[in-house]
Amino acid sequence: MTLIRELDIGTPIRVSDTTVTLTIDGEQVTVPKGTSIMAAAMMMGTQIPKLCATDSLEPFGSCRVCLVQIEGRRGYPASCTTPAEDAMVVHTQNADIAKRRRGVLELYISDHPLTCLTCSANGDCELQDVAGKVGLRDVRYGYAGENHLDAPTDDSNPYFTFEASKCIACSRCIRACEEIQGTFALTMEGRGFESKISAGGTDFMGSECVSCGACVQACPTATLNEKSVIELGTPEHSVVTTCAYCGVGCSFKAEMKGETVVRMVPYKDGKANEGHSCVKGRFAFGYATHKDRKTKPMIRAAITDPWREVTWDEAIAYAASEFKRIQAKYGRDSVGGITSSRCTNEETYLIQKMVRGAFGNNNVDTCARVCHSPTGYGLKTTLGTSAGTQDFASVEHSDVILVIGANPTDGHPVFASRMKRRLRAGAKLIVADPRHERGAAECHGACGRHRSAGGRSLCARALRNAGLRCLGQVRGTGPKFARSHGGAHRGAGGGYTCGGPAFRHGRQRCDLLRIGCNGAQPGQHHGHGHGEFGHGHRQYRQTGRRR
Repeated sequence: MTLIRELDIGTPIRVSDTTVTLTIDGEQVTVPKGTSIMAAAMMMGTQIPKLCATDSLEPFGSCRVCLVQIEGRRGYPASCTTPAEDAMVVHTQNADIAKRRRGVLELYISDHPLTCLTCSANGDCELQDVAGKVGLRDVRYGYAGENHLDAPTDDSNPYFTFEASKCIACSRCIRACEEIQGTFALTMEGRGFESKISAGGTDFMGSECVSCGACVQACPTATLNEKSVIELGTPEHSVVTTCAYCGVGCSFKAEMKGETVVRMVPYKDGKANEGHSCVKGRFAFGYATHKDRKTKPMIRAAITDPWREVTWDEAIAYAASEFKRIQAKYGRDSVGGITSSRCTNEETYLIQKMVRGAFGNNNVDTCARVCHSPTGYGLKTTLGTSAGTQDFASVEHSDVILVIGANPTDGHPVFASRMKRRLRAGAKLIVADPRHERGAAECHGACGRHRSAGGRSLCARALRNAGLRCLGQVRGTGPKFARSHGGAHRGAGGGYTCGGPAFRHGRQRCDLLRIGCNGAQPGQHHGHGHGEFGHGHRQYRQTGRRR
């Protein structure tokens, strides 16, 4: 078994009914309109060196390693930010391009620790790989003068470290936090030589960081790296598995050394998460090798007896004999089966098959039926089916999102990240919940203005008739509530933003979506507040320009 390596084409795959045909290194390729030159080259098997680009983030064009030559155009444009066009002729490699790429890499390496052999990312470092691809063999500038080699390391987060001395300021971590997770916990602080990644002016543990791991996943060097990798070394092989913490069903690569899990990496081909994760799936895998985990079957004849370890054959035979004994004494209907909502559909099917086929009765149930029977009834009544009709990705095309009695950020964080991305793009959010908070009776986009699938107005009266009340963007963040919890102001979307230290990492948080969680006043930059909708969000982009 080996490590599963996933292809990174550099920029997101574009979807378009229109195609363009261009020539790259003498070979024609046809791609959807809007595709970058870098992605077009990767589709035909030509790899262009890159550092700031990855296909999970929008192109940024800061590293200047992916320079190409286009016939008829001046200069050397970045292939990640240049869209492919009809009849374009592109050269990705020649002596002039190679010289420029080596020059750029020399600048990076002249301010980077040369400790590759002892580095935690040795063999898994994009900077190391790119230096080899461009043929860098010497650094003419030397290592004297000012540098960042003594920059401090932030190890406050329990799951990963931030080694600032190895940072190349590509901004991939910042963009991942913004574009994928939507937490806005990171920013580029300072200008010019003083530019550095900052977690809102504090350490990672004290910041708005939710430890989803998106920044660690995006980092091309060892700047952000898992503490488990630092302790155990780089993994040797990986297997694809499914996270069982919530119902989203995120796919992960369990990267291992022998039988020891070194780290869990979100799988890009996972249909539910598409390479993203939350703190639980990404870092809370310690139970797999915890000393208290039971790895062998145990049985006991009575509750007063001690448990004793047995073989699997003995355990299965004992369970079967007990089922038969109980049925012989109390009748066929005396036994049954119930499955957890965390079981897969296939596991639930097997249990009901066993109950009906082996036990000879219909005493089978699943707790998902109890939990979700109101949902199923409502969907069946309104849409004609109680099953889900859409996948998670469809929320990114929604204009109005209705959340009923749910807390996506805490209950299904990866889906919540998708939803927040869509809200930032302009979609409207309606929250209906039986838990009422005074002063939060106003929806994001007032009630009664949105239409349901049946064409009827979704107004406060209709919700009351259903035993629900319509709340704002964030439950528990009305003006009275927020004044007693760190201050509040009206957000741009009509809901209230809230803040104060009580809502920061690891403590009580905004209950639904963490939309606009900051305590800043309108137009004021707040040290730890990076809300998406309120006026107190971070005012400066990576370039230092005011929004």
